[in-house]
Amino acid sequence: MPWMEKRVKMLREEFITRSMEDDRNISALCEEFGISRKTGYKWIKRYREDGCLEDKSRRPRRISSKTNDGVERLILETRQERPKWGAQKIQVYLGHKGYPMPCVRTVNNILKRNGLISQEASLARKPFKRFERERNNELWQADFKGDFMMANGKRCYPLTILDDHSRYALLIEPKPDQKDIQSSFIRVFRDFGLPEAILTDNGATFAGFKSGYTQFERMLMDQGVLPIHGRVYHPQTQGKIERFHRSLKNEIHYLKNIQDLDDAAKVFGDWQQIYNFERPHEALKNKCPAEIYTLSPRSFLENISPYDYNSKHRLYRINNWGFLRFAKYQIYISETFRDTFVQLIPVESEDIALVCYRNFIIAKIDVIYGELLSRKAYRLSSSV
Repeated sequence: MPWMEKRVKMLREEFITRSMEDDRNISALCEEFGISRKTGYKWIKRYREDGCLEDKSRRPRRISSKTNDGVERLILETRQERPKWGAQKIQVYLGHKGYPMPCVRTVNNILKRNGLISQEASLARKPFKRFERERNNELWQADFKGDFMMANGKRCYPLTILDDHSRYALLIEPKPDQKDIQSSFIRVFRDFGLPEAILTDNGATFAGFKSGYTQFERMLMDQGVLPIHGRVYHPQTQGKIERFHRSLKNEIHYLKNIQDLDDAAKVFGDWQQIYNFERPHEALKNKCPAEIYTLSPRSFLENISPYDYNSKHRLYRINNWGFLRFAKYQIYISETFRDTFVQLIPVESEDIALVCYRNFIIAKIDVIYGELLSRKAYRLSSSV
């Protein structure tokens, strides 16, 4: 017992002893000991009832706001199972399962009290402004997550496709390399319908075949889907899928010893189910992506019909080497469009012409000097 507490107890004992010797002048005794009459009578009463002269705990007998032990245990178990989930995600997840949950701050305090949140993690938690498309299937984002070595010594290249608006994971497919992506996209198109546009990086898989177009890009345009590519060296253009990849890595890659592609498909499939249907997303006001996403009304076209070009403008054939010949000029467009007809639409006020494939502008050329001004896909405006 600290010295001060001993001295206080001794004074109380002396006060009680003298009050018992002469209980007729308690007021004067209280004044001598420097305490109020209320305090004096309190200690006299307590001593007579149980002989106690020590301070009792001020802790309430019943703490109504204390989290139920069972709920606290569920919070800790969920965190152990999903160590990258924060307090808010855990609170919403367990709440959806019907458990009576405390506020997010209390959940966070429980995690901290049990050593499950580091100071570094708290400091790294900074809000940022998000930008997203307004409708489902207005834009999909696609990319390969960084490859990794499997237990069998071979590498895995996960191909992922994400809806920009709902964050719904449309595909997480383990592949042995970065080839044959068209068959993967066609399966997704058959299951979910067609988006209006797909955003990818500038990797050779998606774009830039000999500075022209890939078969993948042409396939998208045949389906009426605009291929878009992020700015070179600006991965933030695809911020949502980059963040999605970070979650995938944090919640799977270091927790599972993936054996081979079949094992990877099962692990990715299980996590995709959790991500879409169970894992609350802060950007969706703690809803799951599956609560937001809806199928596209545009179905995949199994057979591509010839395009009905505007009869006002002349058609030109791109030769087998990917060159467009007009007047005395020859301009390289892309071997992807070899032996294919395109239409040149003049913009007379600017002395340029638009090279159009179906309902997309695929290049702009200077008609005076016969030079290629740009080779980038745009959707052709109805006013042109």
